[in-house]
Amino acid sequence: MKIKAILCLFIAMVSFSSWASERSEQAWALIEQGAFLVDVRTPDEFSQGHLAGSTNYPLNTINTAFANVDKEMPIVVYCRSGNRSGKAMDYLKNAGLTHVHNGGGLEEMQSSQPK
Repeated sequence: MKIKAILCLFIAMVSFSSWASERSEQAWALIEQGAFLVDVRTPDEFSQGHLAGSTNYPLNTINTAFANVDKEMPIVVYCRSGNRSGKAMDYLKNAGLTHVHNGGGLEEMQSSQPK
């Protein structure tokens, strides 16, 4: 029984890791094509380290930060784990922005950053 549980956990971890890398790799491709890179963490988190070229719009400011932007502008959002950036992406898509991508978490993005 324990072996089955460990095997299931291992498969879940490998599956998440593969998905996580895929979304961050796609984010970098979009950034290389000119997508606007947005960190949705708090200003304090942002000041402790962030991706070069990113702009800090904390999740609680997304509704006003993107109020008057081109709805076709490509945007990549990221946070600490991918949770807040997922919420930001959902909000922006519901607000009519059409090219928004969740890059995931900061460490995830850093680990797949092109050299």
